[in-house]
Amino acid sequence: MDQSYYKYFFSTRHLAAGILLFVLGIAGVSCQNTADTDTLEPSDWKLGVQAWTFHKTTFAEALDKIDSTGAKYIEGFPGQEIGSDIDGKLDYRTMDGDKKEAVKELLEEHDLEMVSYGVVVPETEDDWKQLFEFADVMGLDNIAAEPKEDHLSLISDLADEYGINVAIHTHPNPSHYWDPDILLSAIEGQSSRIGAAADVGHWQRSGLDPVESMKKLDGHIKEFHMKDLNKKNDESAHDVPWGTGVNDIEGIMKEMKRQNFKGYVFVEYEYNWGENVPDVKKSIEYFRKKKQELLGDED
Repeated sequence: MDQSYYKYFFSTRHLAAGILLFVLGIAGVSCQNTADTDTLEPSDWKLGVQAWTFHKTTFAEALDKIDSTGAKYIEGFPGQEIGSDIDGKLDYRTMDGDKKEAVKELLEEHDLEMVSYGVVVPETEDDWKQLFEFADVMGLDNIAAEPKEDHLSLISDLADEYGINVAIHTHPNPSHYWDPDILLSAIEGQSSRIGAAADVGHWQRSGLDPVESMKKLDGHIKEFHMKDLNKKNDESAHDVPWGTGVNDIEGIMKEMKRQNFKGYVFVEYEYNWGENVPDVKKSIEYFRKKKQELLGDED
């Protein structure tokens, strides 16, 4: 064989090897993307109800309503009367040990879990410490709050110490954290346990696109306050059952999937007070149907 053959052989072999490595690299990326997607299970989206939905009743009565919807998780509302012969409100500042245990028993009777609590606005550092102690005793995963920015360093330390997330609520403009850019700037450099309680209805009321707002907060969303509204960019807009209004709930859920979100999605239905259980049920049914389409069947 002459020398030209060897040059051809080795150049061809190198080209083939390069192609093979390229193909393997693409396959590896594809496998990695598939693996990332496969880590998201239907059970990772935990559907609950914000007790504010039923704030015109006692907490005990709200538990009956929530139980009837089929939801299993609750975000407690601090201004709600407890009821069931338990005096006082579900207020972290005033509940003693006996009342906390009584509330736990109420939850257990309904086979419900209170996993988050808010929205709270502690005024002092001592209030924040008391709030985290309350959350720890009650076994909470999240605290939904609107903290002062100069408290964020303390909150960051407390969140890491207790292993509890702080989800900053996005009330509409002109509340401080209405814009995702403001929230992102505020939490920069703080614990990864501090993020957003993404209220997609309030974003819509403020003239923000919920999906685009979610994209800005990618990796920082700790929970959702899910809403569908009857009209866009209007402070007077009111809740309607999910999937029947102007908010693209399906698009929001697709973005949840893209972000590999794992956490709580709370129904916060702020309309038709006293008669809203059927609307809450419709919203939950819609969410479960779309979740099945996106993530498959839940075990």
